[in-house]
Amino acid sequence: MIKTPNPAAESQSIGPPPATPAPARVILVVDDALDTLRMLCEALAGEGYTVLVARDAEEALQRFELTVPDGVLLDAVMPGQDGFALCRQLKATPPWSHVPVIFMTGLSDTEQILQGFSSGGVDYVVKPLRIPEVLARLATHVRNAQAARLAREAVDVAGMGVLMLDAQGRAAWRSPQATQWLEQAFAPEGLAGDAARQWLRSAAQGTPASLPLPGHQALTARHLGESGLAESMLLLTLGPADTPPARERPEVALTPRETEVLSWLAKGKTNRDIADILGMSPRTVNKHLEHIFEKLGVETRTAAAAVAARLLPG
Repeated sequence: MIKTPNPAAESQSIGPPPATPAPARVILVVDDALDTLRMLCEALAGEGYTVLVARDAEEALQRFELTVPDGVLLDAVMPGQDGFALCRQLKATPPWSHVPVIFMTGLSDTEQILQGFSSGGVDYVVKPLRIPEVLARLATHVRNAQAARLAREAVDVAGMGVLMLDAQGRAAWRSPQATQWLEQAFAPEGLAGDAARQWLRSAAQGTPASLPLPGHQALTARHLGESGLAESMLLLTLGPADTPPARERPEVALTPRETEVLSWLAKGKTNRDIADILGMSPRTVNKHLEHIFEKLGVETRTAAAAVAARLLPG
């Protein structure tokens, strides 16, 4: 007896539809040599990447305007703007700064290598390119960049921000929320200013540092520990300021002597240094600082120095 196929029964036996494949990683290759572009495009496509190409810095920026790639293979020496300048421009643009840049160069001398790293590159490969090495390095950096980006976004969802400081106390990377708060707190100098660096270094030493913000709020940085690369991780939170709002405006004016004391404090001088400079006793300096802290609504020297950067003329 021949059985007639039962479409209904067949449809019931079929399992769930296959999962939608993850979108391919997008890699931008920037090089003015057609042979290099052709070789890399074939190799990257064979690994499942979506490949964009650019012949110079201007075309590369146009590609970024269309879509932000997951990684960049960048020729160091090109006509017009070189790769180092382009990399610095990418790293200075917040929506693009997380993208890992790997330099391709025939220059193997130490100065050029250091220039690549100082401009923001994460790695370099030397021409003539060894394709297996390029693919291995690229995959590692794309994967690491994605993990770091997901971590930053996850922390921001929790209403906090994260900042990593390198061994010299400079901001190695920061989450979007941390960027927004810090730009508000230290405008217009930003994180490159002395006030920001001093405040962050203080927090990295283990003592939570707070900074008043408009709207009776306070930004607090707490040290979470160090990584194996001598980097310090800071957790940033925003909450209500402890100082009652009513005390802020009536006591905002500083006397000329208090202004001098605050100015030297902002320059990193100790109480004894300030006393010697201004010809007064350390006890008198302490008394002035008590009044200054009360008027500014702060509790620490670093917070007072940060406020001074915006309050006092340059």
